[in-house]
Amino acid sequence: MAARLFRGSLRRWGCRCALPSRPAARYSHSGGEERLETPSAKKLTDIGTRRIFSSEHDIFRKSVRKFFQEEVIPYHAEWEKAGEVSRELWEKAGKQGLLGINIAERHGGVGGDLYSAAVVWEEQAYSNCTGPGFTLHSDIIMPYIVNYGSEEQIKRFIPQMTSGKCIGALAMTEPGAGSDLQGIRTNAKKDGNDWILNGSKVFISNGWLSDIVIVVALTNRETLSPAHGISLFLVENGMKGFIKGKKLQKMGQKAQDTAELFFEDVRLPASALIGEENKGFYYLMKELPKERLVIADLAVSACEFMFEETRTYVKERKIFGKTVAQMQTVQHKLAELKTQICVTRAFVDSCLQLHEKKRLDSASASMAKYWASELQNRVAYDCVQLHGGWGYMWEYPIAKAYVDARVQTIYGGTNEIMKELIAREIIHDK
Repeated sequence: MAARLFRGSLRRWGCRCALPSRPAARYSHSGGEERLETPSAKKLTDIGTRRIFSSEHDIFRKSVRKFFQEEVIPYHAEWEKAGEVSRELWEKAGKQGLLGINIAERHGGVGGDLYSAAVVWEEQAYSNCTGPGFTLHSDIIMPYIVNYGSEEQIKRFIPQMTSGKCIGALAMTEPGAGSDLQGIRTNAKKDGNDWILNGSKVFISNGWLSDIVIVVALTNRETLSPAHGISLFLVENGMKGFIKGKKLQKMGQKAQDTAELFFEDVRLPASALIGEENKGFYYLMKELPKERLVIADLAVSACEFMFEETRTYVKERKIFGKTVAQMQTVQHKLAELKTQICVTRAFVDSCLQLHEKKRLDSASASMAKYWASELQNRVAYDCVQLHGGWGYMWEYPIAKAYVDARVQTIYGGTNEIMKELIAREIIHDK
């Protein structure tokens, strides 16, 4: 059903090709067509570049770009004031086949490959609109249900999530336990066949609009390590005792609804448990590399957007009788930025290829997340500087890109934690 909806949406956007499927994608990247890599492209955001994609992905990218241009960009300033995007946008995205892309059609997803999902991540970054929490919903939350959930959970939630009628969130972070998953205090205790959930979570993206939340909770306090006593639960909006706190006022990403969540004696049926009891930490460890890959791709895509925005600005802006771009110091800075972005893009694309083959390890994903998010902040800083005073004005896209970049080094595991994970792999005796 989802795939049929998607093919219909492509026709509405003037596209004649279906979304590349996983099997077909294996034959799309064999080098049969000559494609420019990012350093050789006219613009870093050009459609039709990079060997990991095919011409089918290009057609899909055009439709996604059009969606963000027509359905997101014109309304984003309004959503920033509201602190959330509209639910109507979510359903529009569902109708256009932009949600649950990398989820198999048999489970109620669209059935596309990882590269097609990446197209949506990248085009959202190119739009400079961080409000829609599509990526978190589709590529981080839905896989937990599909990979570890029951058939009943999959059938109940995945089709609704693909349609945009059920919005998902993931509740890990707590006020006293940021990157330390083993330090969580939210707990669930058995009461007959049910569970009683108590605790609180903070900084939860999609939290305010969420219809379903995956909650990380402690279920066994007797283990030697808390890692062995964590479970995952599906908590639905409207359940007694599930309270959404106020939308949090953030430095950036102002249109992305982020909230505190409270659980006061929430009674959950046995069917709310995802996978096995006390196996939650292992599920998280298996899925976190993809989350970090997503952050890395969003980061380098944001760099590409900022670079092109700044290149255009310095070629048009005049000072001392000539354009800013004619100054050698500016030219050298642009050369540095493009080199750093293109080198990072090559590594992130390599990680995308590895993940498509299910070969991306935790250390590599941590490297990608750490490096790309740090670069995003450096590029944002330099691009604001190249804009001069206008770069500090909110009306200029580069100002918003600057504040939106800051959180990238924090969520998904802080970059200090990323370095710790990388270091462990380096010194570990294999």
